[in-house]
Amino acid sequence: MVPQQKTSPMPFHRYKPFAPVDLPDRTWPSKTIDAAPRWLSTDLRDGNQALIEPMDPARKHEMFRLLVEMGYKEIEVGFPSASQTDFDFVRSLIEDGLIPDDVQISVLTQAREDLIERTVQSLVGAKRATVHLYNATAPTFRRVVFRVDREACKDIAVQGTRHVMRFAEQYLDGTEYFGYEYSPEIFVDTELDFALEVCEAVMDVWNPGPGREIILNLPATVERSTPNVYADQIEWMSRNLSRREHVVLSVHPHNDRGTGVASAELAVMAGADRVEGCLFGHGERTGNVCLVTLGMNLFSQGVDPRIDFSDIDEIRRTVEHCTQLPVAPRHPYGGDLVYTAFSGSHQDAIKKGFAAQEEAAGTAGAPVDEHTWDVPYLPIDPKDVGRNYEAVIRVNSQSGKGGVSYIMQRDHSLDLPRRLQIEFSQVIQKFTDAEGGEFAADRIWEIFSTTYLADQGPVAVLAHRSSTDGDGTYRIEADARVNGEIRELSGTGNGPISAFCDALADVDVKVRVMDYVEHSMGEDGDARAAAYVEAEIDGRVVWGVGIHSSITTASLKALCSAIARV
Repeated sequence: MVPQQKTSPMPFHRYKPFAPVDLPDRTWPSKTIDAAPRWLSTDLRDGNQALIEPMDPARKHEMFRLLVEMGYKEIEVGFPSASQTDFDFVRSLIEDGLIPDDVQISVLTQAREDLIERTVQSLVGAKRATVHLYNATAPTFRRVVFRVDREACKDIAVQGTRHVMRFAEQYLDGTEYFGYEYSPEIFVDTELDFALEVCEAVMDVWNPGPGREIILNLPATVERSTPNVYADQIEWMSRNLSRREHVVLSVHPHNDRGTGVASAELAVMAGADRVEGCLFGHGERTGNVCLVTLGMNLFSQGVDPRIDFSDIDEIRRTVEHCTQLPVAPRHPYGGDLVYTAFSGSHQDAIKKGFAAQEEAAGTAGAPVDEHTWDVPYLPIDPKDVGRNYEAVIRVNSQSGKGGVSYIMQRDHSLDLPRRLQIEFSQVIQKFTDAEGGEFAADRIWEIFSTTYLADQGPVAVLAHRSSTDGDGTYRIEADARVNGEIRELSGTGNGPISAFCDALADVDVKVRVMDYVEHSMGEDGDARAAAYVEAEIDGRVVWGVGIHSSITTASLKALCSAIARV
């Protein structure tokens, strides 16, 4: 007798299934993606508005620089009519000349005349810019939120388009290329015939033609259907839109059902020309579709994503810093653990795969880094995204990592950052391989202290003094032992770590801090502080640790620890 699932006590009867699309001759199932679509990053708009703590101007500029460096040519930079902060950020990009000539910025607006004017005003002086206008077209929104019928809803889109054109003509004489994007918002819930009717009415006003494209964005604002239904909707629209050769059909999938990536990929197969999303899938609720996953999925199939993901850890660190949200350890391609095998059989297969890869490359007379990739359990070569093989080929070391970090937390109140856990587990692995037998907690602490806490490196801080200038600049003066000689060092920065790094440059020690974590080691007033610094020194990335009653001193000790390790 086969076990039978019982009826759930959940009120599933309250929800209605999503209606399929009548498209019996659909063509997308037999298509493949052999070229990258156009990409638009909305990290600075849709991603930012969903953060617990929205980005400040400095983090916004850092995110913009990252997107430009990665190769994104269409970047939605804000919602300037929604706040003075967003308006000022758009102005700063333009007035400070931060937008490359081949990058087109985009700004979002609702379909209200005053908001459209404010939005267009934010773009004065931009060389290339797009106004993205939207209004809700789904029946629930027409009935419940706005209380309008179809004709009035369509008129909102049409009048909004006219306002965009009028204000662009009034304010943007110097703009070399002005583009227009329209979204029938909550497209997936809108009747297809009405979505088409609204888009056609908007195009009648914009009048797309040679050299004058229109972007029609069809968002899965709330993902409510399986990806195949979204693909059917996109193919239906692609078939039925007039002036299709002048239409850029764009999709903006969210991830409410956890299938945003699949929806985007099937939509491209169904005719979409462009995809909007965020790095690592940030955005409202469960987020927008992940541009990292989409791009790397193409890469893993031998298709150029036209975006540079070759330093995935730097990308992840920057995104984590800008958004103040962590990237999950298991996030595709970018998580800390995605190239690490826990299972012994997986590790054995990977090791044999590496050996076979080298043998096959040798037989073909090609460098192993250029030979076709074919290793079990690894869809791509970790080196192609800037990772190394150490975390991949360690045998049984990952099980040790969990135990080691537990002991450090339990016995010494040290909450090691995950990448430090991995690094320290490699140190422990060397000792366990050499010594064998049971590894006691006091032996682990002895190795940790010797590796990270000994003051025997080339630089040691003996005393330090600090002050802050009126403009917020942090200044530090330190008495330090540098290669056995007592030196007085001084430097400035935005905090003690950056100021001390500036001071170290005077003694030819160049340190680039990549991550920093601190925490108290107790709850009482006399508790010591622990500081952890991940730094790049002489081309190597290492961790340093400092412990002291003063968090500033602990931070400086952590930097010295990292220098000693190199």
